[in-house]
Amino acid sequence: MSITTALTKPAFISFGKKDQPSDAAASLAGVKPLSPWFFVFEGLMGAAYDIIKLHPDAWMALSGLGLVNMLVGLTVLGKRRKLVRAMLKNGRSRTILGALIGLRIGVHLILGLLGTQVTSTAGHLGMAAFMTATTVGLMWFDQRVTFRTLGLPLTPVEAV
Repeated sequence: MSITTALTKPAFISFGKKDQPSDAAASLAGVKPLSPWFFVFEGLMGAAYDIIKLHPDAWMALSGLGLVNMLVGLTVLGKRRKLVRAMLKNGRSRTILGALIGLRIGVHLILGLLGTQVTSTAGHLGMAAFMTATTVGLMWFDQRVTFRTLGLPLTPVEAV
């Protein structure tokens, strides 16, 4: 196999037979990528800590958004539930979750060691924006890698 063929051939998860898509890839063949608004919604959940620090009464709004998130997951994203499950079962997704939690703790630990804390409104807004952007970026990247690994198209297929 030439190097150009290896680079242009879709990657499949292999559990035995060579060059055949896995059962997971076959069962996800009709799944479309998650919409960008879903990632932004999840990013806002990543910024919840700083939002609550800015406005302690915001926990009610964030709880409501959490319920909306669950309802959206059960209804609108129902057809994509297999993709969400595949992403959550993936070790890389769990690593991203751990990395986000570690990033949050690490930033506060480093700031504590430096003798400073995020206490100002601007600081919490900056941290909220940073955590939102990081969450959205990592989730988008994880979806992209998952689709490429399973050999699925990243854009919706149009009927001709």
